[in-house]
Amino acid sequence: MSEDILVNITPQETRVALVLQGAVQELHIERTLSRGMAGNIYLGKVVRVLPGMQSAFIDIGLDRAAFLHVADIWEARSRENGGAPTPIEKLLYDGQSLMVQVVKDPIGTKGARLSTQISIAGRMLVYLPQDPHIGISQRIENEAGREQLKQRVQRLLPPEEKGGFIIRTMAEDASEADLQMDIDYLRKTWSNLSQLTKTKPAPLLLYQDLSLAQRVLRDFVNDDTSSIQVDSRENFVMLQQFATTYTPSVLPRLMHYTGERPLFELYAVEEEIQRALGRRVDLKSGGYLIVDQTEAMTTIDVNTGSYVSGRNFDDTIFKTNLEAAHAIARQLRLRNLGGIIILDFIDMENAEHKTAVLAELNKALARDRTKISVSNFSALGLVEMTRKRTRESLAHILCETCPACAGKGQVKTARTICYEILRELLREARQFNPREFRILASQVVVDMFLEEESQHLAMLGDFIGKPISLQVESQFHQEQYDIILM
Repeated sequence: MSEDILVNITPQETRVALVLQGAVQELHIERTLSRGMAGNIYLGKVVRVLPGMQSAFIDIGLDRAAFLHVADIWEARSRENGGAPTPIEKLLYDGQSLMVQVVKDPIGTKGARLSTQISIAGRMLVYLPQDPHIGISQRIENEAGREQLKQRVQRLLPPEEKGGFIIRTMAEDASEADLQMDIDYLRKTWSNLSQLTKTKPAPLLLYQDLSLAQRVLRDFVNDDTSSIQVDSRENFVMLQQFATTYTPSVLPRLMHYTGERPLFELYAVEEEIQRALGRRVDLKSGGYLIVDQTEAMTTIDVNTGSYVSGRNFDDTIFKTNLEAAHAIARQLRLRNLGGIIILDFIDMENAEHKTAVLAELNKALARDRTKISVSNFSALGLVEMTRKRTRESLAHILCETCPACAGKGQVKTARTICYEILRELLREARQFNPREFRILASQVVVDMFLEEESQHLAMLGDFIGKPISLQVESQFHQEQYDIILM
């Protein structure tokens, strides 16, 4: 199946869409002012060591200190004795300078997650300067080919090399020259940033991963990719130069889009982005998904909706769940949902149907580049799964918490606010003796007091013996109000 990669670049952001058979499968967004930090290498300063948590907070120059656990300290793991790592208080001290790499971007209120095991990704290889081991991607399944690749890389390494490499899938068909170019580039990059640590104080950014557009050429392109279309002439030329040096096989597929219609509009990507921000995902059959994302987990509920087909109701449920399995896999990639994910398929009595739906789900998830773990159906009929979270979801990038409902997804009714105000007035009247009480509230709450709740307001005015006036505050949302003592 051929896949097209669309790259929309403006001065403020880069957006990438992966389109398979006309349907958008993945969306990646990188904003100039807030580029992702996963992969960045810093010279950090230890702010505080926490022996009780076996962790430390590291200042790497961000608003919030980053987090480093003892399990992510290379020295602790390399000195393991009987399975117990060296305690963190014996490895780090306050004020110490330390080279660290971001393994998880800051998400929500959590700071960046760090590791002291440094890795620098190239086109064919990943360089591990502290580890002499040569590993190989699990996706290269041919055992003889794996061993041959290891030997090829080993032969290209200089005798003084102390680091190691992980061989990526793209190295499978690489020439000796390609591999040598990658090795030289990675070793030079490491040498340059190591030199910086000797001349500059912490905190300091030592190395930043490639831009999103460049990572597309390095990481996203595969044998199924038919075209990479870029809608910016200037960036197309820059990507050509990058590809000429690092990914020459991509050059024939790299194109400059010059059509009159915007690239994302032509492929209906803008519409897909809007749909990916909603709770409901309609299925072609008439069924639908409900996607709810919370801080702790994401839940996806499958419903039959208006779908009625097949010989009986069990058949309808089975077909809806099969279609939902593919839609769920696509939504996880499209929205970049990570962490714990609970799938609530429609209940099935037939064990064979459950097995078939689970197999279809795993098949659909196989295209995902992110690490995924899927369990069987639980006793409650739920499928629990995890998807590695390394960057913010689409909703977190494009949206913010609603100031009116504070993320609840609902607001108190105007009548509820009226009754809260009446109770507040009664409390205020018992403590203070003003000339008049004035209520500042939204238009809908004031209208409720003037109409359906006018009698209750008048009764309270008589009870406290003070006049009560109303004033519309246009800037207030429905739950906001204030009581002024005149």
